[in-house]
Amino acid sequence: MASIDQTAWEKAYLNEIDRVGRETQGRVLRSVFFGGGTPSLMEPRIVDSILTKVRATWPIANDIEITLEANPTSVEASRFAAYRDAGVNRVSMGIQALNDADLKTLGRLHTTKEAMSAFEIARNTFDRVSFDLIYARQQQSLGAWKSELVEALSLGVDHLSLYQLTIEDGTAFGDRYAVGKLRDLPDEDLAADMYELTQEMCSAAGLVGYEISNHARPGCESIHNKIYWQYGDYAGIGPGAHGRLTINGTRYATEATASPAKWLTQVSTDGHGELQRTALTGEDQFTEYLLMGLRLESGVDLSRFEHYQNSDLNNNIKGLADQSLIELTESQLQLTPKGRPVLNAVLAALLVN
Repeated sequence: MASIDQTAWEKAYLNEIDRVGRETQGRVLRSVFFGGGTPSLMEPRIVDSILTKVRATWPIANDIEITLEANPTSVEASRFAAYRDAGVNRVSMGIQALNDADLKTLGRLHTTKEAMSAFEIARNTFDRVSFDLIYARQQQSLGAWKSELVEALSLGVDHLSLYQLTIEDGTAFGDRYAVGKLRDLPDEDLAADMYELTQEMCSAAGLVGYEISNHARPGCESIHNKIYWQYGDYAGIGPGAHGRLTINGTRYATEATASPAKWLTQVSTDGHGELQRTALTGEDQFTEYLLMGLRLESGVDLSRFEHYQNSDLNNNIKGLADQSLIELTESQLQLTPKGRPVLNAVLAALLVN
């Protein structure tokens, strides 16, 4: 950390908040999310400085959610109290597995003991703590996942993110799979059984599956993520950050320069860190809304984009409804329990040209 000029980074973030604030004056801010990379290695004084600037820039919702992603290590946990004092009121921890062998296979540097120690510190420091686990891992049986989920639920958290391991090109898991480091993954039927078991056990424990991979006690859903899935506006600030902002009636997709060094230089020299800003057509927005909103248990309100509905879409909705994969009530479209595990297939049918 000694090689990182944290003062320069602080200045860049404050300048970007100023810039975005001028474009969005008067809007009520409902959430702040310190995510991506290792934000919990950021000095607490910089988090405090950023949040002070945020409060001076926008009106703040009474129930504002301020989340910080953290790796479950003792180094990062040692900063938790200072982050709380700066204004962070929710921590999301990347635990990923509850046994050391699988943590090593997943490329994680922490142990189960370290993760549980960091979790205990977080729970004693913050009102709200979430953590994530990955299932359908190498050589994982249904019984092994059940035991792990029993342990996770016994910790009394109010929010769990439970992701099925997926292999996609260009991702960390995709790279590991390509070089033969992710062998013996469960087949599709076993992975589907793991998904169903996850829904059943979380529901029985009072954690509602309000999104495909996220479970929470009523009232403890992630405000930040719901804004994203409900296709609200959000500003992306920092290297590689994406955003969606409506300015003067036009909705834009924003993307920041990915390289941290280039982003820092660009903010200093050009006065902004954006790589590009693209105006979204109505059809673009409708597509994105379906992609995001159908992940939620509550589904999407089609009346928001009624103008972009067409006969093909309506016919596909009827066909999917006949298969009991989706349900349409007035203008609300949502997946059924049968449809949720096959979300991608439903989206492919709905978005066919």
